[in-house]
Amino acid sequence: MPEPTLMLGDVEITRVVEWAGDFSTVGAIIPGADAETWRANEDWLAPRFWNPADDAYRCHVQTWVLRSEGRTILVDTGVGNDRDRPQVPAFAHLHTDFLDRLRAAGVEPEDVDIVVNTHIHYDHVGWNTRRQDGEWVPTFPRATYLIPRADNLYFDPATARRSRPPRDENERARWEGGRLVFEDSVAPVHRAGRVVLWEDSHRIDGNLLLEAAPGHTPGSSVLTLRSGTDRAVFVGDLLHSPVQLLNPAWNSRFDDDLELAARTRERYLSRAADLGELVIPAHWPGPGAAEVRRAGGAFAVRAWAPFGGQASGGPQGG
Repeated sequence: MPEPTLMLGDVEITRVVEWAGDFSTVGAIIPGADAETWRANEDWLAPRFWNPADDAYRCHVQTWVLRSEGRTILVDTGVGNDRDRPQVPAFAHLHTDFLDRLRAAGVEPEDVDIVVNTHIHYDHVGWNTRRQDGEWVPTFPRATYLIPRADNLYFDPATARRSRPPRDENERARWEGGRLVFEDSVAPVHRAGRVVLWEDSHRIDGNLLLEAAPGHTPGSSVLTLRSGTDRAVFVGDLLHSPVQLLNPAWNSRFDDDLELAARTRERYLSRAADLGELVIPAHWPGPGAAEVRRAGGAFAVRAWAPFGGQASGGPQGG
């Protein structure tokens, strides 16, 4: 069964989940959020986003399907099947029924007009391609793939190492993992002539605007939706967990430029609170998204979105 559909103005939004489960621990994913913070907020963070029994971080890998001005748009494309992912063994050689789930939401691969990759990480570009006769080919053969130019430059093996050598073995391993991701999930859509690289901002249609939001990666972006009186912002990996609302300076371990990522997170959360934008991150399970409000020097949940049921409790209220 597909997730419930939400209408914002004239735009229809559906969530299609590729993978759901526990991944690492919350301390490893959001190292700045101490154990006391998690325990003090257990009433609303557990069990949707955190399993207190083993400290597990709970997440979804998912694609947002948008129907806007007669076109079908996918926001991020998950991990994909049959990938070599030595840097993330949990997602190596994954095999899911994602395309069947997409069909259950009424979308055939040939129906997709635009694919938005908010950034180039393994869990956001995987279904850009699929295996066919031993080769990686675009999964969505008619689609235009919108990819941030800064990330394409940063992760393309032909250019990634021209800027500087890796700082340590951990970075070397990440770059090697990134090479595999680029080669099986990005380079094939380039070869097929389906990629449009953009920078600063890119207008998709009258409802949808891509905007640069660097820090998590050099080319990280958000997709802003404004239709009628409704507003939303698909923030990709600016937020890995709602615990980051309590202190936007808490980065995920995956953020590339920690200071810039924190500033960008604060900027877009402030805008969402001021303008009443629904904040839609890439990996939140449960309700999937939330309206936020200011709470002192940080933020809190004003209201949860209806995807996958309501989360209970939490620092909410008007």
